[in-house]
Amino acid sequence: MAENILLEVKDLQAGYGAAEVLHSVSLKVANGACVCLLGANGAGKTTALSAICGLVAVRSGTVVFDGAEIAKKSADAIVRAGISLVPEGRWIVSSMSVEENLLVGGYSRKDKDAGADLVAVYSRFPRLEERRWQYAGSLSGGEQQMLAVGRALMARPKLLILDEPSMGLAPQIVNAIFEIIREINRSGTSVLLVEQNARKALSIASYGYVMESGRIELEGSASELLSSPRVVEAYLGIA
Repeated sequence: MAENILLEVKDLQAGYGAAEVLHSVSLKVANGACVCLLGANGAGKTTALSAICGLVAVRSGTVVFDGAEIAKKSADAIVRAGISLVPEGRWIVSSMSVEENLLVGGYSRKDKDAGADLVAVYSRFPRLEERRWQYAGSLSGGEQQMLAVGRALMARPKLLILDEPSMGLAPQIVNAIFEIIREINRSGTSVLLVEQNARKALSIASYGYVMESGRIELEGSASELLSSPRVVEAYLGIA
């Protein structure tokens, strides 16, 4: 990976209560890169993202983002620093309109450009503009995923983190979502992607990590992982 590093996680340990889930996890995301984190259910991927985003307490280790340590910062401070999370399950507010959900995504903004970014989100997701006054809960699964991504973009992040964006979606919608992620990355936003569909993730990522039982067991370029017998056997045969 290039050494112009935006996010560097080193020896991260985190968990819930007495249970330790992450064991000395280290990973990097370079400026402008798309990096994927692969692994089976229960491997600790979501916990890793949650710890980076301030949603799970870091027990030890460091999380340096854009040159600053953020491991002990609150979740809202981390959003203000430039990290936005699209969580597994989307977490949209069903009883609020599409536009209200989007505006919530920009709550941390101190500038006056949120309106321009709302226009940009609607330009990227015309279907959301068509449904801007509908309750978010009335949207299809694919539309809700678009809304979750759009809401995250409203914070104008330097790093967009996505947790299982293809979950529960039809194959055609999955293709559309991944093309959107690719486009967001090409526009200059760095991406950290957790995804069980390893083949899809590696098709848009430049680098990847494989997590097993809370540890990073393998890493390499997307092409290296695609040709790794270990990855092929464990993930690509069913992806």
